[in-house]
Amino acid sequence: MSTSERNIIIDGLLSLQRSTCIRFVWRNRGDHDYLNFFSGTGCWSYLGRQGGPQDVSLRSNGCLYRSTVQHEVLHALGFHHEQVRSDRDQYVQILTQNILPGTERNFVKANTNNLGTPYDFNSVMHYSRLAFSRNGQPTIVAKSNPNLSFGNAREMSANDIARVNRLYRC
Repeated sequence: MSTSERNIIIDGLLSLQRSTCIRFVWRNRGDHDYLNFFSGTGCWSYLGRQGGPQDVSLRSNGCLYRSTVQHEVLHALGFHHEQVRSDRDQYVQILTQNILPGTERNFVKANTNNLGTPYDFNSVMHYSRLAFSRNGQPTIVAKSNPNLSFGNAREMSANDIARVNRLYRC
């Protein structure tokens, strides 16, 4: 990983620190639990604390943006994608006929604790309306406005920040 790539990751972590009570420290030799950033296949992280080294894949070509670092670290902190929230059916329609076969798991509704925050189309955790489309047609449509553009957040939203602070009681 180059210095500039490492700096993008550090910038993403610092942006989380500036707006939440989450603090990141450099790993020490005896540390058992830590985030392990690497350039893997795509952009991904496991959901919630796994115990031991927790892989966060940020492919050098395509994943190194502040918003992507925030997104993947929020997964590591325990947050789901916005479009799988337990109350999502009030706000969006999932068009399963347009979903690329094999990627359906990205749209399965989860039993989430929404921490008293509203559904957020501006969340850094929201996929775009064409995410995993098999045919160029929308996979997610806002019920309030079928033409609404979303899933292009460059920063965590106020709701993303509120959720972190509520979950971690700060």
